Amino acid sequence: MNPKVDFYFDKGKWREEITQLRTVVLACGLTEELKWGSPCYTHESKNIVLIHVFKEYCALLFFKGALLKDARKILIQQSEHVQAARQIRFTNVNEIVKLERSIKGYIYEAIEVERAGLKVALKKTKEFPMPAEFKRKLASTPKLKTAFAALTPGRQRGYLLFFSSAKQAATREARIEKSIPDIMKGKGLND
Repeated sequence: MNPKVDFYFDKGKWREEITQLRTVVLACGLTEELKWGSPCYTHESKNIVLIHVFKEYCALLFFKGALLKDARKILIQQSEHVQAARQIRFTNVNEIVKLERSIKGYIYEAIEVERAGLKVALKKTKEFPMPAEFKRKLASTPKLKTAFAALTPGRQRGYLLFFSSAKQAATREARIEKSIPDIMKGKGLND
């Protein structure tokens, strides 16, 4: 156990559940670290699984869950835009106890995926829809086009998803205008 992570288990609605998850995960020989404000478990410095909490459930997030066999059909894609990660969700400690053997199996499989060097085939940025409003803005503002092209693919995808998720053109345009200063500074949506 890493004392830097202890605070996470001393708070909130899911305290008993995440403490049980911590015990199960650590029994698999992973290293406990604090990443993104959550307990993250690694094998040879490679991220395997993360414990995180939400309003309605707590979960184990497998970083390359899309590559796991999911024999029990318990892995959940958090949203349609999540490409690699998958969750196992829990709403009470009894579910964790009941699934402990399976959870460990999924963890060991995730370790093997990392050892094998497997990678999730991610969609390329150009495969994400680009709203017409943003296309026009890029065409009329060469400096913005250059700045957007200089962003990492992940930052580009983040903006494209954010812009595209607005149902109305006026909302898309407002989001684009608000984001331009950050794009020009090389920042991502959440930087």
